[in-house]
Amino acid sequence: MTTQPAPAVRISRRGAERVESGHLWIFASDVTDRGAASPGQAVRVVDHTGRTLGTAHYSAASQICLRLLSRRAESIDRDFYQARIAAAQEYRQRVVCGTDAYRVVYGEGDLLPALIIDRYGDYLSVQTLDQGMDRDKPLIAAALINLFAPRGIIERNDVPVRKREDLPLTKGVLTGEAPGVVPFRMNGLVFHADLLGGQKTGVFLDQRENYLAAARYARGRALDCFTSTGGFALHMAARCESVEAVDSSEAALSIARRNCSANGIGNVEFREANVFDLLTSLRAAGRRFGTIVLDPPAFAKSRDSLEGAARGYKEINLRAIELLEPGGCLVTCSCSHHMSEAMLLEIVASAALDARRTLRVIERRTQARDHPILLTVPETHYLKCLILQAV
Repeated sequence: MTTQPAPAVRISRRGAERVESGHLWIFASDVTDRGAASPGQAVRVVDHTGRTLGTAHYSAASQICLRLLSRRAESIDRDFYQARIAAAQEYRQRVVCGTDAYRVVYGEGDLLPALIIDRYGDYLSVQTLDQGMDRDKPLIAAALINLFAPRGIIERNDVPVRKREDLPLTKGVLTGEAPGVVPFRMNGLVFHADLLGGQKTGVFLDQRENYLAAARYARGRALDCFTSTGGFALHMAARCESVEAVDSSEAALSIARRNCSANGIGNVEFREANVFDLLTSLRAAGRRFGTIVLDPPAFAKSRDSLEGAARGYKEINLRAIELLEPGGCLVTCSCSHHMSEAMLLEIVASAALDARRTLRVIERRTQARDHPILLTVPETHYLKCLILQAV
């Protein structure tokens, strides 16, 4: 059978300069001729002179019109996906240890824009976040079966970002058996993931290395805010007198309690509460803690919301700093891409000044290495984690 050549999509000089700078996204405003491209199709990207710049997935709906898959013209087929995913897995075998749950493919960080694949033991959880990856789900699933022979592949495409691609929000089993709550090991502890109902693809995997870092400095009475399924709390428990772990989601706390019980940990108390209100009440009660963790959801969903998000980050850090004992440690995080590390440092410094406390930076950290940051795509760097000590 003869393969039809990929249609050409022409981009402006500015768009070509963006590609040559190493970025993988081309915006709709830089597309000058969409040609015969259909939604989700792999297309040949050409500049204003007709020179081929690479192969990309085309989106008919998103402002990110093209996502570059290769810097040459090539077929995007099962062999392509199998080679890219195999390369991603080989990298994980070098950087991931102490867990059987990790991110196998991190979108642009693995040169597979808009594709997320997480592994939980014998199960894989997949997100296809643009029209191209969604169209290629059968090819991706076939490659995963060949590479991993999983018991099941779960689709977690119930994320709002798909609306920008005119894609439905769906979740379910793509192939194999449906999981219940799946146990996995992380850093010597047992955790559980609800692959069909939990956060993201089951649980948050990006803080795995930061859990260990926080545990190194944990002491005294600890407070873990936005605990979700208990990652920070359970890692710190062995180093602390007690841990109070707080979240507003009872579903997440149910898994957290199950994790706590599975590890025989008896000094962690989980509480359903609004963290902002709780911090205020703890201060009014004169409570103090040797260790406080702040791991909130993204306050800045877009650049336009950054100013309001900055106020939220300052308020929560101010309240936490006021609760720190002398010599105590604050672990404060932001998963907002639009909130840079420099901005977060400035916000925490301002909060410390308002609280009349002096903090020193012990560590500046980011997401776990199975979420690799592509140097020329700043959007791949989203998680900031600061560990500070009150002096």
